Amino acid sequence: MQLSNACCSILGQLSDVVHQLKEQDFSRPSAALSKATIGQHLRHTLEFFICLEQGFDQGVVNYDRRAHDKLIETDKFIALGAIERITGFIQRQHQDQPLRLEVAYERDSEEAITIETNFYRELIYNIEHAVHHMAIMKIGLREVAPYVSFPNDFGIAVSTLRYQASVVAAQ
Repeated sequence: MQLSNACCSILGQLSDVVHQLKEQDFSRPSAALSKATIGQHLRHTLEFFICLEQGFDQGVVNYDRRAHDKLIETDKFIALGAIERITGFIQRQHQDQPLRLEVAYERDSEEAITIETNFYRELIYNIEHAVHHMAIMKIGLREVAPYVSFPNDFGIAVSTLRYQASVVAAQ
């Protein structure tokens, strides 16, 4: 399925990059990222997938309830294990499912509203969110780990890639 393949491709790219990273560079602060680390951006990205995975069986997803797991952001091997587990979860899902999304946007209140959604829509959200953070990670990688190689499409939306190809073809 297209969405599953896109997710697995993104997760595979992240895994490839993390495998290349020296352990100390995984959690090295980047000036270009306002002192954030590659590990922090990866953890943030993965925790959205984890929230979807955890909420799947209950039918309720709440991205505000992320664990902010320091081990995922500081230990590249734990992060790689999370990527592998999430990939397996995505690959096991073969059909859409209704879900409810809980969100709370008021700063002084944790009162959430509930919105009807579905698994496929949330996969799309996670794909877009991951690509966005991969683009940010690419900036940090160039600073803290210039030895890491990544594909030319790392952190670039497929719609942008198609547009770029059409511009080149039109020339």
